[in-house]
Amino acid sequence: MLAAGGGRRYGGPKALVRHEGSLLVERAVATVREGGCAPIFVVLGAASAEVRAAARLDGVTFVENDGWKSGMGSSLRVGLDALGATDADCVVVLLVDTPGVTAEAVRRVAEKAGRDSLVTGTYGPRRGHPVLLGRDHWSGVSSLATADIGARAYLTARSASVQTVPCDDVSDDTDMDVPETSPS
Repeated sequence: MLAAGGGRRYGGPKALVRHEGSLLVERAVATVREGGCAPIFVVLGAASAEVRAAARLDGVTFVENDGWKSGMGSSLRVGLDALGATDADCVVVLLVDTPGVTAEAVRRVAEKAGRDSLVTGTYGPRRGHPVLLGRDHWSGVSSLATADIGARAYLTARSASVQTVPCDDVSDDTDMDVPETSPS
């Protein structure tokens, strides 16, 4: 789960934003956990100490992204690198600022798990989150993840190999960029 950003447009780190009674980082971890994913890795950067102190995140592995200011791509690289030390065959990636993504969407995407899998949730014709990346692709994803691009460049380059899973009937992956446009 990527939660390292400083939330410049939002006014502060989104991991610490309270939404419907809990912190966004707590909601995202609960969503991934309820979606059947384990172990759960949370990439932190901005306000890392504050997030650790404020959030109830039992049973997760924290990964520090010292280069968080360079964008989401660095968080994805750091997370994939940390997972490389495990025996995980794949990873489901979720962003901290997408509170409308549900455990059912995570489950649907995770069902396609495999070392060679590339899977995205879809919302109408648009690809979105969650995203599943099989271990065979981690090196390639990392090499193309820059600034705020994340896995998009890699997935676009391998578009024909990407499995899509409709999630718009159970989920909304709209991100919370600024407070006034936040989903309720």
